[in-house]
This record gives sequence, structure tokens and C-alpha cells, in this order.
Amino acid sequence: MHSHGEDIVRLSRRALLAGGSLISVVGATLASAGHAAAAENPAAPHDVSPEVRKEMATWVYSLALQAATYAAPIVAMYLLRDSISTGTGAKAAAGQIWKMADISTPTFAEESGYVTPNINVVYGFGFMDLGRQPIILTAPDSHGRYYMIEICDMWTNAFAYPAGAVAGYSGGKFALVGPGWNGTLPAGVQRIDCPTRWIELQPRVHVRNEADLAAAKAVLDGVTVQGLAQYTSDRAPQAVAYDYAAPRINLKVASSQMQFEDPLQFWEIFSAAMNENPPPADEIAAVVPQFKYLGIELGKAWTRSDVNPLALEQMKIASGQIGKMMNDSLSLGAGLVHGWAIPPSNVGMSGTDYFVRAVVAVFGLTANTPIEAIYYSGLMDGNGQPLTGARRYTITFTRPMDYLEPVSPGFWSVTMYDGVTRFTAPNAINRYSLGSDDNLKRAADGSFTLYVQRDNPGADKEANWLPTPSGPFYLVLRNYAPVPQVAAALKNRATFQGPPPVIAVG
Repeated sequence: MHSHGEDIVRLSRRALLAGGSLISVVGATLASAGHAAAAENPAAPHDVSPEVRKEMATWVYSLALQAATYAAPIVAMYLLRDSISTGTGAKAAAGQIWKMADISTPTFAEESGYVTPNINVVYGFGFMDLGRQPIILTAPDSHGRYYMIEICDMWTNAFAYPAGAVAGYSGGKFALVGPGWNGTLPAGVQRIDCPTRWIELQPRVHVRNEADLAAAKAVLDGVTVQGLAQYTSDRAPQAVAYDYAAPRINLKVASSQMQFEDPLQFWEIFSAAMNENPPPADEIAAVVPQFKYLGIELGKAWTRSDVNPLALEQMKIASGQIGKMMNDSLSLGAGLVHGWAIPPSNVGMSGTDYFVRAVVAVFGLTANTPIEAIYYSGLMDGNGQPLTGARRYTITFTRPMDYLEPVSPGFWSVTMYDGVTRFTAPNAINRYSLGSDDNLKRAADGSFTLYVQRDNPGADKEANWLPTPSGPFYLVLRNYAPVPQVAAALKNRATFQGPPPVIAVG
């Protein structure tokens, strides 16, 4: 009589001698699948040593960590889709756009579950299922107001912008076409081929201040979607009833943090989301097969009971760590200069740079491509210390300031975020950002200083005061519609001139 735990470390002497390497041991062990498979395999009379078992666990953990890095973006999108369109508290049905009633104040940010939201725009969020038919998107003419419509696939690639810095703000009609659809589109509609069955539309319309909100919302209301059948007055395809597993996560923090009650649900969601929205063919051939030792195969549902217990244990550890690990690794994916993370030039369309893709998904889900918007993340002060509301800081901006220079009607802003929730931070004066929309107090040469602290710095400095939470925080300096030379300069981050340091003064 022996336990299931003992089964996973039993191997034949022939397997050990024939392989002569750790990978042979691991492959033979994991290929025997889960508890039941091991129990039915009596031909394993010799235990591996504790040292080999430790090595096996290390290798499997490393594989699980790479798989979690690859999976994090599509899992984060699944969680956002649940919050917006398919979950029990959905804001808008699939095929519709939820249009926020206000900017992303702390209350609205928590309601959306969207990480590190921009406070200077009013958002829309809409998940489109292109499996039944194309979706016709109408983008309005904003008459010179800045707005964008970002379209992301389920792997977080920002693959199209029907409105924004490059496309402009005059609008048009677009057909969003899913993989494999070969029908005929009506005249006057521009076709956009989409990489995955599900996509997300994320319009953002610039809001200068509270008095400007109604005008901004009018532009947002002009962003509409219709199924092709509805648009052409044809018979609509049969409705689909979605039965997606409800994620069990910490709702007090942004969903992209992936704080699951049961970390193994991460893998169930990854498998389901990938099977529904397969990655590109080259990744199917070269990347996904590596994960078979974890029980993950395209086209098959991942079931924890079928996975070897040693692998399952390491998978649970890796998925439980991935959110925090990606947040903590932001400065590795982005060069850290003066405490600011300078973004890599492939943000938004990371290709096979799965690490950058995962970091962006966790820290700033659906971040834009640099030609549309650039984000500088303030993580440390000028001395390399974490930012905290227990201290007071200043940031002094002097010319040249190309890094925050937009092309009209673009804008820039510095926004404050709670380091725990990853949402905007409540404060007594309801001020969450400062930037080009504000009447900042400037010196004669155009320079200015921001005062970053919990308490009011005094009447003479209040116009430039950005309140902090009491605990850890971070900043994001955004430049929407940046001048083209700045986006180009990101390709050489070693010489890139970014924001000035955050200086601790008390």
C-alpha cells in the first residue's frame, strides 16, 4: 500500500538510466498524468531521491511561471469581460458598449474593476463576440475634440484604432470581422479583420473639467455598434447564451491583479479562453506545446484532476504569484530613469515579448501603442525609494519637455493611484490628476513644480497640489497623441529624456 503522493515520485530504473537527465525524469513523471493514472501504474518500484524531486519541482515551477506569463493577458481580459459583459453584474451585454457616466473617480474605478484608469477621459467598454457575425462600428466626428477608439484582441494586442492620433477624429463606419468570416459587407464600410473571436472596444473621450463632461459624453454616445444583420435589416443570427465560469477574485482591487481565491482557477480560465480565442499559428506551433507537461493543450479543457500532483502544486504557486510578480517587475520590462519607468516601444503590440505583454496586462491592461499614447510610470523617488503618503514630494518640470508634448488636440496629465487597489485615490478635494487641462502656477520660463503630498501645501501652492493616499502610491504621466519624434525616441531608451525625478522633501 502506498499513497498518491508517493506515486508521483516513483520511476523505473530503466527510465532513469535511459534518460540520464532531469528532463527525462520530469517528462516521464508528468506524462503519467494525475492520481488515478499513477495508481494504475505499478511498474515504478524505485523512489527518486529528495534531491531529484526538488529539481523536478524547480523545473516544473519554471515552466508554470512561463506559462502564467504567457497566459496572464488573456486571463486578465477574461476577467474584464466578466465584469463588463458576461458576469452576474454585467454593465452591458456582449455586443454593446458600457459608457461610463463620469470620469474614473475611485468609486467608478472600483465599479469597472479596470486597473490604473485615466482620469482625464470618459470611458466606454464593450466586448464583441464576432463568432456569429461581424459588428458594424460607427465612430462620430468629434469636431476637433480628442478621442480614440482602441480595439484589442483577447491577448491584449491593440491592433486597430478607428479614431485617434493616427486615424484622426472625423469618424466613419467600420466592419469588425472575426476569423474565418468571408461574407459580403455593405458599401461605405471599412473592413477591419480581427485576430480573435472576442474583441474589446475601448473608446476614450477627453474631458477637460466637470463642466466639459456633458460635451464629452455626447461624443461618446456617438460611438455605436450594430450586428451586421441589424445594420442591413436582415434576419439576425440565433442568440447565444453564454455560460462562462464565474471568476472568484478579490473585488477590492483591480481585476487584472488576478487575486484568485483559488489560484488554480487561473489555469481553468486560461484554457477556456485560449480554446475560444486561439493565439497566432506560429505560437500554436512553437509555444503552446511546451505546456503539455502542465496538462495544457489547445482544444482540450484543462482539468485539475488530470494533472500530476507535483505539477499542480507548482502551478498553484506560479499563478498565485504572477500578478504581484509582474507589478514588481515593471522596471525590468521598462527602463527605470529618475524613478520613472520609461515604456518599451512595443507596448500595446508586444509580439512575442510575452514578458512585456504580461507586465502591461497586469499594471495597465489595454495600454495603448506609443504612437497613440505614452505612459511613464512613477514608481520610486529620485533616491530609489518607494513612494508613500507618509512623505512629501515635489516634481519640478523644466524645458525641454518633449516627453509630455502632445499634438493638438491631445493632452498630458499626471495621475495619482493607490498602490494597493490600483485605482484612483480618494482625497478631500477630489483631485486625482494635474496636467495641461489645469491652470498650473508657472514661472516666467514656463517651468512649474507639482506638490505631491497628503496635506494642503498652502494657498500659494494649492493650484499645483496633487494629493496622495496615506499609504503606498504610484504616478502615471500620460501623453495622449504625443509628438511623433517622442514615440520614435522610445526605440532607444538609453538616450530617452523622460520626466524629472520625484524629490522627497519631508
